[in-house]
This record gives sequence, C-alpha cells and structure tokens, in this order.
Amino acid sequence: MSELNKIVIIDNTPIGNGFKPYIIAEMSANHANDINTAIEIIREAKKCGANAVKIQTYTADTLTLNSKTDAFKAKGAWEGVYLYDLYEDASMPWEWTPKLIEVAKEVGITLFSSPFDYSSVEFLEKLDMPAYKIASPEIIDLPLIRRIAQTKKPIIMSTGSATLTQITEAVEVLLKEGVKDLILLKCTSEYPANPKDIHLKTIKHLQELFQCPVGLSDHTLGSAIPIGSVAMGANIIEKHFLVSTEKKTADSFFSAVPDELKAIVDGSQVVFEAIGEVYYPSLTQPAQRSLIVTQDIPKGEQFKEGVNIRSLRPGGGLEPKLLPLVEGRIAKRDLIYGTLLQWNMVGA
Repeated sequence: MSELNKIVIIDNTPIGNGFKPYIIAEMSANHANDINTAIEIIREAKKCGANAVKIQTYTADTLTLNSKTDAFKAKGAWEGVYLYDLYEDASMPWEWTPKLIEVAKEVGITLFSSPFDYSSVEFLEKLDMPAYKIASPEIIDLPLIRRIAQTKKPIIMSTGSATLTQITEAVEVLLKEGVKDLILLKCTSEYPANPKDIHLKTIKHLQELFQCPVGLSDHTLGSAIPIGSVAMGANIIEKHFLVSTEKKTADSFFSAVPDELKAIVDGSQVVFEAIGEVYYPSLTQPAQRSLIVTQDIPKGEQFKEGVNIRSLRPGGGLEPKLLPLVEGRIAKRDLIYGTLLQWNMVGA
C-alpha cells in the first residue's frame, strides 16, 4: 500500500507523522435542527482550537426506507427507534451548507462533510469541499467509495466494525481510482464506547499495513482516550461536539462539550511534543547516589561500608558500583562527615 501519501494536506494543513494532531469537531446531529446552533458549534470549535468541523449530508430517504418492520429498528443506544425516524430527526438541512461554509471561512476553520449517497456527493462537489469523510457503515459500499474517490479530494475513512478484509477492499478501490491522500480512522462503533473496546494498538498496525496517516474517531466519554491515542501514533482525532448539553440530540449523550474539546486539543499537543524520538543520553549523567563519608575519617584509616562510608543520595561522588574497589583501601587525607568520596581521596 505504499502508493498512498504519508503526509496528507487538507486546506493547507499537513497531517501525518511529525505534525501536530489534527482535531475534527464532528457536528453530526448536534445542530438540533437549528441553524444558529450549528453556527455556534462552528464558532465554538474554533475557540477550542479544533482544525475542522465536519457535518453530515444525508436525508432519511437517502439512508433508509420508511419501514416499521423489526429489521428497520435501531440497535444499541437508540434501540426501539425506527431508523427512518432517527435519521429524519438527526439530519441537517442541505440548504444550510453554504451558510455554514461562509461562517467557517469567516472564523478560520475548515469545514467538510460526509456524503452518504451519490446525490450528496454531487451536491457537495458544487460547493467545492476541501475533503470528504467516509463514515464507518459506508466502508462496504464500494460503488459509493469509488464515486467519492473520483472527486480527487483527500479522503478520511472510518473503519468502525469493518473487518481487515473489508478495510483492504475499500482501500484497493480508492487506489484503483488514483487516490493518494487517504487517512484511516480507528473507530469503535458503540455509543458511548467502552475504553476496553477501543484497542488503540490498532492505530500503529493500520499505519504499518497501509503506510498512510491514521487517527481515531472517538466515541468514548471524556478526553482521556483521544489524548492517549496520540502516544499510540494517532495523527488525527475526530470527536462529536456540542456547545451545551441542554439541547438533547441523537448524539448529545456521548458528545464533548467545549471544556472537553479544549482539553483534547491542548492535551494531544502536549503528548505530541512529549513523544520525541528514541533517545538515550550520549554522556553519563551525574549519578543519583554516590559513596558518602558517614563519619569523620582520619588519614590512613580503612574505608568500611556501613561503618564510615555508604551509598546514599545525592550523587556527585563515586558511583555505588565502585564500592568493592574502595572497601579496605585507606583515606589519603582526613575526610569529614558528609564528604562525597572521590578517587583522589582513596589510597592503596
């Protein structure tokens, strides 16, 4: 999979190893069917330091059928709700998109979307999206993936519950269409997700397999997991975001509020700076302990461990490993209590 670029640029921002983690605030259903709330999310994401806001472009009719049979009931967190009703309530009116793009440009944050069918791709292409996100369930819709690839825009693809074979098949379709700029996101499709089910080690494995930037689409509560993912190599973090939990939405129960998003932005940058490289000091550092005189020693007296010398803090004297070479030898001069022993003080 070496055909993929190891550094992907979205809206002039490089993403990959060696660059600060790229943070995406996922709006999803948190617009609460109010354009002013959607605008506020964009403005607040910028204040928190996020690099981008992602929206979703679909309608209930582009995702499912208005069927009330058991097969069309939502599972997990939304159990008991029919898919059509869930998506109808959570979808964002497409006509808001130009205004949201305008607001994003005004505040200086990138905005892009997840398309879910051909019609949404055509709609978004007219608005010149800087990138596209392929959501986890769509990773097996290879015809849709092929159409998104044909836009020649950078692509971010969540893996969700996809098998490694399904991920590989999707990547192969992208490669056949000439895609070079691909970012994969490790994702656990549970809402909220339990930390024990995240398996952050998969991030490095995906990087090794596909040789492209990899990140985390996070559905856990709080900020610890996304911050920790940076230490495991995450180049990008996506987190559902809302301004206030007062407005209940389909996603509000597992979304980050501003303080949490700010913590992710700041914490991920601190961890990124701390990663550094494989490093060991090239010169011996002062020992943390050393051989120290524990009572006054007159010139000519023998050194005896536990009697007149011991291994103690601070360092700066002879290292404790030299004790067998010192014991039994004599002091070359008078030594007072607390002296850090040096070789020039040790006689034959």
